[in-house]
Amino acid sequence: MKILPCNSNRPLAEAISAYLNVPLTQAAVRRFSDMEVFVEILENVRGEDMFVIQSTSYPANDNLMELLVAIDAMRRSSARRITAVIPYFGYARQDRRTGPRTPISAKLVANLLTTAGADRVLTMDLHAGQIQGFFDIPTDNLYAAPVFGRDMEEAFNDGEETVIVSPDVGGVVRARAIARRIDADLAIIDKRRERAGVSEVMNIIGDVDGRRCILVDDIVDSAGTLCNAAVALKEAGASSVGAYVTHGVLSGGAVARVSSSPIEMMVTTDSILATEAVRVAQNIRQITIAPLLAEAILRISNSQSVSSLFD
Repeated sequence: MKILPCNSNRPLAEAISAYLNVPLTQAAVRRFSDMEVFVEILENVRGEDMFVIQSTSYPANDNLMELLVAIDAMRRSSARRITAVIPYFGYARQDRRTGPRTPISAKLVANLLTTAGADRVLTMDLHAGQIQGFFDIPTDNLYAAPVFGRDMEEAFNDGEETVIVSPDVGGVVRARAIARRIDADLAIIDKRRERAGVSEVMNIIGDVDGRRCILVDDIVDSAGTLCNAAVALKEAGASSVGAYVTHGVLSGGAVARVSSSPIEMMVTTDSILATEAVRVAQNIRQITIAPLLAEAILRISNSQSVSSLFD
């Protein structure tokens, strides 16, 4: 197999390459003066099992277009199979029509990837699991739960009682999976969202008084939901509040919002390249998913089970 890195998260691609002891495929990914994307693969890929690594994070449209052009370049270079490794699948939050005359952009992106020539997709913690059904090609959705579980066991070994908290009803399945891994109780935040990007905490379901609370979510963007939930948990008597989030989008003033919130430490994965603000933040920490992605890539290449990674 060969691994082709694009530009959205080069350090993650290098970490995967090092884990597998497979050198990165040489390619030129650049822009014309009008920012038009150009990809040239600088070595032979005919008949190869290709894995192209690209998160469709900010700038989402540029990174998505770069991925599509790279897939097309490999297809026209006679690659045997092309797997799009998308640690963070952008547009996943647009997985349904939220009103009249609105798109289902996640389905559109799935169609674009298939049309460009991808034979399969490997991604992590899709915002909605049913997005896998938008693809007409095999799609593997990995989970950060094993990575988070190991980190929690190392970080929280002081004997204090821990509660895993879902910041909304939609994330209960994800939070329950992690709670089961570390043998912790589960609580749920009941909130009402008046409009996109604005949330109001309404009620806490579960006992959090005097206990360490760990919020678990798939995406943190503006961080309003997490910070509101942290405030509500502290008001309900939580001894401390932390957070584990797979994809740290952290747009706008999100980092400053987290820094001034009751969240003592927010842990994200490196599915999205950390900005300078994230790197210097005192209460934000990144952990790597490179070994998990590398193992999944190896199993796909060898036609082995991927789901057994989570047994």
